[in-house]
Amino acid sequence: MTLIRLDKFISERTEYSRSQIKQLASKGNITLNGCAVRKNDIKIDSDKDRVSVCGKEISSQRFRYFLVNKPEGYVCSTSDNDGKSVLELIPPELRTKGLFPAGRLDKDSLGALLITDDGELAHRILSPKNHIPKIYIVKLDRPFQSKYIDIFKNELKLTGGETCLPAKVRKAENSDKLAFVELLEGKYHQVKRMFAAVGNHVDILMRISLGGLILPETLGFGQCMELLHKDVENLFIRPDFDLFCQSLSPFFSAILINK
Repeated sequence: MTLIRLDKFISERTEYSRSQIKQLASKGNITLNGCAVRKNDIKIDSDKDRVSVCGKEISSQRFRYFLVNKPEGYVCSTSDNDGKSVLELIPPELRTKGLFPAGRLDKDSLGALLITDDGELAHRILSPKNHIPKIYIVKLDRPFQSKYIDIFKNELKLTGGETCLPAKVRKAENSDKLAFVELLEGKYHQVKRMFAAVGNHVDILMRISLGGLILPETLGFGQCMELLHKDVENLFIRPDFDLFCQSLSPFFSAILINK
């Protein structure tokens, strides 16, 4: 049994402040197991009790995890000073205090992005020692060349002298200007800089996998889905790159061909 104050339970799982929760309780807008409660400081069992605010049940899960299919034009920031924040893609009723993007995608890049309020998990994901693999599909300005495979699997040197960890790359099956790339790190504009280093240019970049967490075919641009903690653990699974590309090439290739 895990006992916690009602207002703390709600505050940790929503954007409501403690003062707002107190007002809602006084008006009968908070229910505990179907019955209105007027006191916001009572203790509840966070594992068993059902809490609703204004008719919407609050998830008992302490942290929230959202997989977003990021469209163009959104910035991976908690502030909207630089443009539309990716946090706007989370429906208001699902937002909690402290949500942030665990990783980055450029403003003009697309695809899989994890948004969470779990700082410990984000640290695990972003820690260089964990080398979470990330798979991208790119549309190139010029046709893919087979020599890229050997160049990428060695320590490619970028403009400025930075050296990349070995990476995997292969041409998509139905276009000579589409390619899949797997990285184990996340340097600034890395995919674009890697192709620039071999004399090509990335027109469109879309991330389609974070570890074993694959962007679902049913998740459209601008949409998000909430993940359970057990689903989040897929982040630390490394998929077979070649099998991944073979099985998902038709679907993801069609997206970029049509953009």
